[in-house]
Amino acid sequence: MTVTDHDTTQSTWVSELQDEVDDLPLSTRLSIADALTLGNAICGFMAVYFTTTGVLVPHLMGTSDGGMSKHSAATAVTLMLLASVFDLFDGLVARKLRSSAMGAELDNLSDLISFGLAPAYFVVVWGLVADDAYGKVSAVAAVLVVLAVVLRLARFSCTTLRDGVFQGMPSPFGAMTVVSVVLLELPFVPTIAAIVGVAWLMVSRVEYPKPRGRLAVVTLAWILVSMGCLTAWTLDAPGGHQLLQTGAALQCLAAAVIPCFATTRRVNTMRANRREARAEAIR
Repeated sequence: MTVTDHDTTQSTWVSELQDEVDDLPLSTRLSIADALTLGNAICGFMAVYFTTTGVLVPHLMGTSDGGMSKHSAATAVTLMLLASVFDLFDGLVARKLRSSAMGAELDNLSDLISFGLAPAYFVVVWGLVADDAYGKVSAVAAVLVVLAVVLRLARFSCTTLRDGVFQGMPSPFGAMTVVSVVLLELPFVPTIAAIVGVAWLMVSRVEYPKPRGRLAVVTLAWILVSMGCLTAWTLDAPGGHQLLQTGAALQCLAAAVIPCFATTRRVNTMRANRREARAEAIR
């Protein structure tokens, strides 16, 4: 009799809980795209974790091992790359399937963790462990990166642009460029100048194409190639270091070339519009 009463009570409790879940508004229910966005946030947090436990803590305790630090740094960067994969696919899935009303807010918060906090923290730790770096100066550069991402995400939420373009360097692309600048192992001053330049590009009005169609495939392929370069570097494969340096240099080169190309195209468009306006005025 007692067992029957317990089963009845449990069944009633489960039924009531299910009714409460069914009564939840659609705006509070997570979609598949939201799950991918949360994966983005998890990757960003774990990147900070590996940067701390594998690079910063051993350095502060005087037990730093080059191989361990290299492995942890590569793991942190790989997680940021994986976060960009989640960020790429959550938008694609949201357009194909149902997206919750929380999607945009979740995306911004996750991007802030993975492409704002994680790369900025990577810069801070680099400023503490590198021989020729200055911790306070690198911290200032890291703050600029975080502020740039915050401002960019806020502007993205309250402005409307023509379809197919971003205004300012996308935060995933900016985060990977910041990390690539650090991995290039340039002297301190050029590294800081490049990081500040990337932060400026993220809040600039330079237009960047959205990764859709073929560009999305190219972006995904580049992310996978970058992961391969990091793996080769970590495993001390022959030419692994040179391969990583080449990949980081190409990332920085793309960050420099795209704004020039976009600006040139915009100027040419403005000139063409002026010529058409003059021709119409003559008629």
